[in-house]
Amino acid sequence: MSETWKTVRHRTAIGRSALSVPVRQALADRQLTPERTILDYGCGRGDDVRALEQLDRRVIGWDPYYQSESLIEPSSTVLLTYVLNVIEDPAERRETLEHAWKLAATVLIVSARLTWEKSKVRGEVFGDGLRTCRQTFQHLYGASELRSYVEEVTGAKVVAAAPGIIYAFKDDSARLSYLAQRIAPDAAWLASADTVSAIAALVDYVERRGRPPRIDEVPHKTAQLLANFKPNELKRLVRDSADADKVAEGAKLSTLNTLLYLAVELFNGRGPFSSLPASVQLDVRAFFTSYREACRRSDRLLLKLRDTGYIRGAMAASQVGKLTPTALYVHQRAVDRMPTVLRLYEHCASIAAGRPAEWTVAKLKHQGRAVSWLEYPDFDTDPHPRIQSSYAVDLQSLETSHTSYVDSTNHPLLHRKHEFLAPDDPAAPRYRRLTESELKAGLYENPHLIGTENGWEAELIRCGRALRGHRLVRRPAE
Repeated sequence: MSETWKTVRHRTAIGRSALSVPVRQALADRQLTPERTILDYGCGRGDDVRALEQLDRRVIGWDPYYQSESLIEPSSTVLLTYVLNVIEDPAERRETLEHAWKLAATVLIVSARLTWEKSKVRGEVFGDGLRTCRQTFQHLYGASELRSYVEEVTGAKVVAAAPGIIYAFKDDSARLSYLAQRIAPDAAWLASADTVSAIAALVDYVERRGRPPRIDEVPHKTAQLLANFKPNELKRLVRDSADADKVAEGAKLSTLNTLLYLAVELFNGRGPFSSLPASVQLDVRAFFTSYREACRRSDRLLLKLRDTGYIRGAMAASQVGKLTPTALYVHQRAVDRMPTVLRLYEHCASIAAGRPAEWTVAKLKHQGRAVSWLEYPDFDTDPHPRIQSSYAVDLQSLETSHTSYVDSTNHPLLHRKHEFLAPDDPAAPRYRRLTESELKAGLYENPHLIGTENGWEAELIRCGRALRGHRLVRRPAE
């Protein structure tokens, strides 16, 4: 650099009363489990470290200013939380990332502030970032820029866990297990207090997965209660007790989830059969003639993702979501009910750019390949919820964008809420009744006016109506 200014970096370390967003994400993603050792590299004031200690995690923190005396040791999981963005020297920034990667035995979790936070950072241009009035430095990353940077420096196959949060896995089996968990999270086993309830738990598993579990998939207590049964006895009990239709439906879902997993894994770099998580290997053996057949079918699924005509047909055939001339909009509660190719569409976007922590509706475009996650925090309480933010990724360029509507004086809002949900969603009938009453009152006669708060309010006044919760009532005479 031509300039010799040095930042006062420790001023960027803020005090926290709760876990940071990256650590909360990592906990939810099972990357900070009790059996792992954790190093918070550049831990600042150490609030995440203390909070993790209270959760009985084996964690140490090191920081060049606040905790320089701590012994730095290689750990299963290394956290590099909001460190890269405060280093003004690109060479030192890279060295820091390289060193953190060497310390990680299983996964390095990198997080950084993103460009959409620019309004919160005031300063003058310095190098490739900003020098603030507090003599600190900030390099704000584009979400795709951070992903590409971590991938390039580590040489690893990385996954975007959320916007601005990247997982770089040393152990490929850990990466594959993480992907499998994202696509089909393990459902909790029913509690087993005695032999009868243990059998019920086993039957429930078979109905959900469409296949019997391997012994290491069975919770320890349940396995103990079933230990006195011979394998053939258990098979007979399950066969006699399980609902055949539910088992068939479970097998169908597991088959589709396996295809989805293998397609996403090809999108991210597929490995040999032996590298797959044990549960996925069992699903392949149970529902396919061979791993080759499963891969062939998943490859066809991935090819279909490139076929605009096929995608449009899948959207038109979807039993969930609101179809518009440009996109399919699906509520979070219904996303897993989309056709498998559309689930793949959304998952590929999430692996590339990370789903935001808070989102309500996924928007899948017909043309091109782009997914947006829209946040409507009051979807279930507001009859016409206002949008709070939008996070989008273009799957062709992997460029991302973020739009905040927090300061808007005329928010875009939703109508016909039931259309975003699955037909059997418990809330759908209530929302449908509201839509029908609004149609009857003539509120949708000018669709070009009602997309924003001001336009909607004007139409309510024109039609002499007001809303009380999810009921449409006559507006009192003024």
